[in-house]
Amino acid sequence: QVYLVDSGGGSAPAGGSLTLSCAASGYLGSVYCMGWYRQAPGKARERVATIDSDDDTATYADSVKGRFTVSKVKGTHRDSLFSYLHMNYLKSEDSATYYCVIDTRNYGCFAPDAWGQGTVANVSG
Repeated sequence: QVYLVDSGGGSAPAGGSLTLSCAASGYLGSVYCMGWYRQAPGKARERVATIDSDDDTATYADSVKGRFTVSKVKGTHRDSLFSYLHMNYLKSEDSATYYCVIDTRNYGCFAPDAWGQGTVANVSG
């Protein structure tokens, strides 16, 4: 089983930056994809940015391309993995709860099976 802990949310002004962090632990032998989804109040869940484990290819939603950067870093301990989402040039529409995700079933992160608890980002202005 995979465990994910999200952190780093908070408040920022429009045009500002936030960095989200995710710590993964547990059985990480089948991580096909790792990244971030978000959901704003009253809106559908949206895939924001993910990294394919085969070739470390990053995929971004059109709404965040050029502004957000996703990364995946192996931890020093076996079975630890981290992901970061650097969010720059924030817009009010980036306000949402952000979830770190992992896909262990090789569905290309379209249907992740492990989710963090979520961290909230509020962008004002």
